[in-house]
Amino acid sequence: MVASTDIQTADGVVRGRRGRRVLRWRSLPYAAPPVGDLRFRAPQPVTRWAGVRESTEFGFAAMQHRAGARVGPRSYQPTAEDALTLNVTVPTTPSSTPRPVLVFIHGGGYLTGTSALALYSGGRLAVRGDVVLVSLNYRLGAFGYVDFGEFSTPDHDFESNLGLRDQVAALAWVRTNIAAFGGDPDNVTVFGESAGAHAVLSLLATPAAKGLFHQAISQSPPADWAMTAADARAFALRCVDKLGATPDTAAKALLTASANDIRRAVDRTSNRVLRERRGLFPIAPVVDGDFLPQAPIDAIAEGNAHRVPLIIGTNRDEGTLFAKFADSLPTTPDRLRAAVGDDAESRIAATYPGYPAAKAAVRAGGDFVFWRPSVTVMAGHSRYAPTYAYRYDFTPRAAQLAGLGSTHASDLIPVFGFGESPAGRAITAPGGRRGLRAVTDQFQDNWLAFARTGAPLPSWPAYTEDSRTTMIIDSPARLEHDPDKAKRLAWQGVRVPTLTT
Repeated sequence: MVASTDIQTADGVVRGRRGRRVLRWRSLPYAAPPVGDLRFRAPQPVTRWAGVRESTEFGFAAMQHRAGARVGPRSYQPTAEDALTLNVTVPTTPSSTPRPVLVFIHGGGYLTGTSALALYSGGRLAVRGDVVLVSLNYRLGAFGYVDFGEFSTPDHDFESNLGLRDQVAALAWVRTNIAAFGGDPDNVTVFGESAGAHAVLSLLATPAAKGLFHQAISQSPPADWAMTAADARAFALRCVDKLGATPDTAAKALLTASANDIRRAVDRTSNRVLRERRGLFPIAPVVDGDFLPQAPIDAIAEGNAHRVPLIIGTNRDEGTLFAKFADSLPTTPDRLRAAVGDDAESRIAATYPGYPAAKAAVRAGGDFVFWRPSVTVMAGHSRYAPTYAYRYDFTPRAAQLAGLGSTHASDLIPVFGFGESPAGRAITAPGGRRGLRAVTDQFQDNWLAFARTGAPLPSWPAYTEDSRTTMIIDSPARLEHDPDKAKRLAWQGVRVPTLTT
């Protein structure tokens, strides 16, 4: 199947590129450009084209700060509002049956990122698993995750949850078109990391996504991110004020200001909120009572999410990356106290040996954002659907020397088989290459088995609230029952702060 690089989609013919082991199609539009009258509107259908659309190069990344779209040491992908595209990678070897489909959603805090990053290219994973790999862009920051609905007019409706709506539209495109690329529309696994992992959980809680995917993998999700309607309204008002508009002039400003002016106003407002409310991330899906009826973590706990098999896990040292290179997590005692309160901080600190020393505080801050709410999702989803939990512990020597450990996003290297690239070999020298190959096999064999059958390898039992069995992905791998139980109990009941209370 799929011998040609010219593929007939529902919108027209697209032409990809043949490589040695894979066929690739890049920047295929799954929705109309959200510009002009479509700015801040739900994704609309693509206008069909005549002839052949060349799809061999990446187009634009979503609007963001230039640094977020870095794709090389000195190269950046151009950004624009016209970025609702996806990429398809297929093995060159023929297949007599439709292939399982994996759809990847990139991370970046809902503020940055692009599917054009070489790490996400997916050729090694597609070939090893004989699968079709799809990666997508979606609206970020101001254009995807701020609810300006307060400023709607009779002439223009400012809609909510646009980034999440984009992801649903991309999955709908997959359902309609992926068979033409040799994929099985009845066997789709959606997976993502960080904000992309949170997007996976949000899709579980989104009624419009029902039936568009059949398995889900969530790698390091900040699982209880969600803005209440009141918080979203307060944040949008502050963004409009930073843009230099009033509530009466907001609609005109939002429709006529340059994309970069709007982006800068929202980014600055977000940075201010991050400093004021440690632990609250205001660029997130909004519980609007309509497209997203409940916060994802609550919908999952109450059985109102899509009951599909789920793999979910975090990395042991999530916080170290942020402590060294970003200032957004509560990775100091003062910031953690501001996020959780004095009583909770005292209770939590007792379970982190060495606290308040920096190493223990950084681990606690990373656990607050990623591990703490993920455990809640593991327990909640396991009541209604097969759930498999993991923790990634592997640390190559270079990461140890850098003080990063098994930090946030380091799991993407084995998942995509990036250890065999020049960059991957560099970070595992000296030593660690054999271990990385072992954890690459663990990740990919389990991810691919899950995508094919809805369950990982038989050596990985399902998670239940009684056993809390967790796969520790390391060299060698092992199973643990209720790892870090004391910490889990200390974190119980802690939620992220709000903006309006």
